[in-house]
Amino acid sequence: MTTAGDIGCSLGLVNRDVCNTMFIQSVSLNMKIYDSDNTKPFKCEVCDKMFKHKCSLKVHMNIHTDYKPFKCEDCDKTFKRKCALQRHVMIHIGDKPFKCEVCGKLFKQKYALNTHFTIHTGNKPYKCEVCGKMFREKGNLMTHRKIHTWDKPFKCEICIQFFRQRNTLKIHMRIHTGDKPFKCEICYKMFTQRENLNSHVMIHTGAKPFKCVVCKKTFRLMGSLKKHTMIHSFQK
Repeated sequence: MTTAGDIGCSLGLVNRDVCNTMFIQSVSLNMKIYDSDNTKPFKCEVCDKMFKHKCSLKVHMNIHTDYKPFKCEDCDKTFKRKCALQRHVMIHIGDKPFKCEVCGKLFKQKYALNTHFTIHTGNKPYKCEVCGKMFREKGNLMTHRKIHTWDKPFKCEICIQFFRQRNTLKIHMRIHTGDKPFKCEICYKMFTQRENLNSHVMIHTGAKPFKCVVCKKTFRLMGSLKKHTMIHSFQK
């Protein structure tokens, strides 16, 4: 590739090494200036989101496709982003160094602990710009946003029902197949969804992680807490 150093030297202006050094410094400076401003010239043609760098747009485009280039060597599960793979591989490591000081539950990642802790605090930092609904996790907000678009690209070939997410379709298919992959290690009852198993296990452990902020009464299920809080609404 011809550089500014080559051009400058061909004209007899400066020494080649000096000119190439000047060229590298100039490019570096331009990149720093570019990073310091708010210019976002690269646009996603699907959702109109803007990006500073072309490589960022390229990574973002994976959201709109099924392309998952990052593969776990232990279970062959694939991911769209490298950071998602890095979080996932922690599943295969037995150590859980992060402990919830409220309920004692252990986690492999600090991020997972922080997300879990919002159950106890009630903190919901992610807000839907359309309807104002609040969420504990960013992923839940992104899933919720699809409600406002009415986009349901995933179709059940048996009952012709449509879904917004591939994973929701996968869970739905268990109705037709009878598959219940989640088993209680205490009573061996089987469940179609992990969330149902987690709620069931609390029957054996006696855990009640959902607490009423008004009267401090605790509940096993978030749904039970929501029903309970209506009592205080009528009392006002």
